[in-house]
Amino acid sequence: MYQDYQAALALMQENKFEKARAHFEKVLRDAPPELVERVRMYQSVCERRSVHSSLSFATPEERYDYAVSLLNGGNFEDAREQFESILAACPDCDFAHYGVALLNSMTGQNEEALEHLARAIELNRGLRIQARTDPDFSDMVDDPRFTELLYPEVS
Repeated sequence: MYQDYQAALALMQENKFEKARAHFEKVLRDAPPELVERVRMYQSVCERRSVHSSLSFATPEERYDYAVSLLNGGNFEDAREQFESILAACPDCDFAHYGVALLNSMTGQNEEALEHLARAIELNRGLRIQARTDPDFSDMVDDPRFTELLYPEVS
């Protein structure tokens, strides 16, 4: 049983979530009570990660839509992974920078939000107008740097 547990942990570290989940199922059959809850948690992680790793997108825009759905569902870590994946493949995707700016704003990372929002606006000036009315930036409205970025004509 402990060999399967160790093997499952090693497989998780290698991002082989389906195989790890199978090992955790074996462990559950004979696991002592103090280990059961931890194994179930690891199984849950494996299930969630195997779904994410099997996703495929035809375009960066499709991945962006998925990331936004994760963001709206409060899955910030998974949303960040998706946005970063877009930016790794397409560093000049304005919408991905905008998405990261939203995520950072929602998670209180205002410096990073401003950086990505500035880059998004640099790539697509129309995003300035969109950001002015986006409620996800509401925590930043009192920041003068945010105001200067969105209303440069007033400065």
